[in-house]
Amino acid sequence: MRILKSIVIAFSIYSKIPVPQFEWKEEDMEYMMCFFPWIGIVIGLCIYFWRVFSQSLGIGEICYTLIGGAIPLMITGGFHVDGYMDTMDAFHSYQSREKKLEILKDSHIGAFAAIMLGAYGLIYLGAFSEIQEENLLKIVCAGFVLARCLSGLSVVSFPPAKKSGLFHIFSSSAQKTKVKISLYVQGAACMVYMVGQSLYAGIIVPGAALCAFIYYYYRCKKEFGGFTGDTAGYCVLLCEGSMIVAAALLNILA
Repeated sequence: MRILKSIVIAFSIYSKIPVPQFEWKEEDMEYMMCFFPWIGIVIGLCIYFWRVFSQSLGIGEICYTLIGGAIPLMITGGFHVDGYMDTMDAFHSYQSREKKLEILKDSHIGAFAAIMLGAYGLIYLGAFSEIQEENLLKIVCAGFVLARCLSGLSVVSFPPAKKSGLFHIFSSSAQKTKVKISLYVQGAACMVYMVGQSLYAGIIVPGAALCAFIYYYYRCKKEFGGFTGDTAGYCVLLCEGSMIVAAALLNILA
């Protein structure tokens, strides 16, 4: 029962998929991060079948690209985008560490958040439109799972920047050893699947995500002294975007 509750909580927090509602208890969240990557499975399947549907009906490239880019937003409700925008505002404030942490908590949107989200969206859609080869698309779809495995590992492995907020709650509530093993296994299985689709792309695309993850760690450690729920959302978008750009470059250069 506790595992089922953890699954429901994961989908309730990280997606807009309707799930049963109940009162959360701390013990119900012990394994919640194990199922965070499952939202990526839903996103990847929806994008893949949208491609199949588009090809069968002859839907144009612009329509396919824009709706394909909107699918993660529709499934997650933009949950991670909010974290990305708050993190961008904090990064570009060039204030003290304490002030940056205050900006992360601020619910208002700053100019840099809008500018950087616009830039991210243009790069994402442009790269997504270039991914034509089916095996490469399957690798990208699996990337939505890998990005969440990496973000989940940051929650249970990296030090929180403050003793409050969702990051601290989930980090302190988790059965860390078991959650880490689960996320490592899921991440490894995801990369094996990618390599099975294409040896070369299956190494390069997840490699881009790992490079982005390393950058995420050092940048946030330097800027904030730790990690928050907002930076975990930033991690998801950073890893996803890196993999899609890498896949697009491989498709162009092939």
